[in-house]
Amino acid sequence: MNILTFDIEEWFHILETAETEDAEKWDKFETRIYGNTDRILNALEDSGSKATFFIVGWIAKRYPDIVKKISQKYEIGSHTGNHKPVWAQSPEEFRDDVRNEIKRLEDISGEKVVSFRAPGFSIRASEMWAFDILAEEGIMYDASVFPGTHAHGGISGAPFSPFKIKSHAGTVKEFPVSAKKLFGENIIYSGGGYFRITPYSIMKKWMGKSPYNLVYIHPRDMDPGQPVINSLSRLRKFKSYCGLGKAEAKLKQLLEDFKFIDISSADKLINWNSVEQRNAFSLEKRQCRNMR
Repeated sequence: MNILTFDIEEWFHILETAETEDAEKWDKFETRIYGNTDRILNALEDSGSKATFFIVGWIAKRYPDIVKKISQKYEIGSHTGNHKPVWAQSPEEFRDDVRNEIKRLEDISGEKVVSFRAPGFSIRASEMWAFDILAEEGIMYDASVFPGTHAHGGISGAPFSPFKIKSHAGTVKEFPVSAKKLFGENIIYSGGGYFRITPYSIMKKWMGKSPYNLVYIHPRDMDPGQPVINSLSRLRKFKSYCGLGKAEAKLKQLLEDFKFIDISSADKLINWNSVEQRNAFSLEKRQCRNMR
């Protein structure tokens, strides 16, 4: 099962970056989302693959034509309004954000929105309340769980394959980032900076042996001409800009070597009665135990 997802956001939507984190300044930055989105759509055009596009509300509000263009052929989901981490919001703020951005995407596309991904995979053990809110707001599929250590989130005890998260408000079907256990560590290889940095031969080998792969890519991952955010640390610059020149060709090769589906198609192929079920408390308990 190979699932392809894209997080539709601008080149400056990089978390915890002083130079670009103020949303009031975003209109002053260079617009690159059109060309970068077209790179993705052009790569997909003749592949026969499907994909789920998680769209930031700020993009949808200013460029509704992008949402319309994507939704004509592909499944869309919410990526919050201003690409703000879940842990940086109160439950009330998060609820308003989820509700408002689902409505915005539905009003533009005319399609029901039932998928969600948190920016930076920022649902941690301390934010398991988010699944209650997602269930209450009609989200059926979530792709926010990062089963390992991540700068902005991560739940190291989470499964590597689709599972159910039971909350007080209902059950959300979770599609976590795919990972590989190597030397006792959870290794991510098929998304964002990991996608750009991992040699293609290794990625292809690991994906070919895994029964579940979820790929996630941002438009900026394939944009070698994007402005450089100078306030980033040396390590974050490496993570943010390494491999930009080869990423588009890597995606096209990936689409030749593998057939991809979107999340709703994957849902139909899974026997959800047989998958692991967790509740928010069990995830939190395991994460806290791993942190000791």
